[in-house]
Amino acid sequence: MNFFAAFVEILCQVLTIAIFIRAIISWFPVEPGNRLIAILYQITEPILEPIRKIIPRIGMMDISPLVAIITLQIIAMLFGLL
Repeated sequence: MNFFAAFVEILCQVLTIAIFIRAIISWFPVEPGNRLIAILYQITEPILEPIRKIIPRIGMMDISPLVAIITLQIIAMLFGLL
């Protein structure tokens, strides 16, 4: 496996974990000034925001994290085949 493919695969896995953690954290009351939460939002928002523009909320449910995780896993799988 070449370096670029391995890098993209690892990056997709890290982003998947970050989005999953963000989704779990959204269920609990957290302090918005928390530095770790702010960093997590800075990392994940560039991925989730474009998806939210295409797929709106369903009632109170935001499925953009689910779509992002599935997309990232497909990308990781495709680069894993290289």
